[in-house]
Amino acid sequence: MIDDPWFYLFAVPAVAIVGFGKGSFGGASAIFGVPLMSFAVSPVQAAAIMLPVLIAMDLVGLWAWRGSFDTRTLTIMFPGAAVGVAAGWLLAETADENVVRLAVGTVALLFALNHWFGPVGKLGARRHNPVFGAVCGALTGFTSFVSHAGGPTYQLYTVPLRMEPGLYVGTSIVFFAVLNLVKVPPYVMLGQFSRENLLTAGALLPAALLATLAGVKAARWMSAELFYRFLYVLVFLVSLKLLWDGITGVFG
Repeated sequence: MIDDPWFYLFAVPAVAIVGFGKGSFGGASAIFGVPLMSFAVSPVQAAAIMLPVLIAMDLVGLWAWRGSFDTRTLTIMFPGAAVGVAAGWLLAETADENVVRLAVGTVALLFALNHWFGPVGKLGARRHNPVFGAVCGALTGFTSFVSHAGGPTYQLYTVPLRMEPGLYVGTSIVFFAVLNLVKVPPYVMLGQFSRENLLTAGALLPAALLATLAGVKAARWMSAELFYRFLYVLVFLVSLKLLWDGITGVFG
């Protein structure tokens, strides 16, 4: 287990932020975990530590939001997500994470800005589009495998559907719970789950689970309008974080 206090100075807030976001918004905040931990350890090790923690958070979320999910959304996005995970596994040695961050961050930023300032954002709820959903699912699977950054491309398809908040959160948790489990065998085969990483993940679980439960409670009292306001702000903040990480990684 990592015993450097400097690591936990960043890791505990990281899992708390991710846990609260997973419990209240379904998982988009997972993008903040790896970058924060990367101040103390390598991004590869941070991603390996985060995956067991994310799975534990998923279990809490599945229990808290049990029975609340949209089958249509999951059916449309799951096949593409599996393809995306497979692509991420095959390209694990060659994929440039910074280029991925720049691409996803740009799409997420445009998505948020269009909602606030563009004509499409004023049209209300959107209907399901199986082709677009499959593409977003594939992008989510790929970016989630590479750096747990699948939230923005998942939201690109699901947020405009304007589901009831509890249904949205429950659907998101089911989707990412399955996605995270699918990522386990490739991570094992790539040698990511060392004894040190697993013990460190175990040490972070109490903070992660408490934060997830706090997020669940927060989501239950929010109105749909307030929920989606927070959600679009979260997309915007995540896009800025992705763009910053990508730019500094490529040019710095």
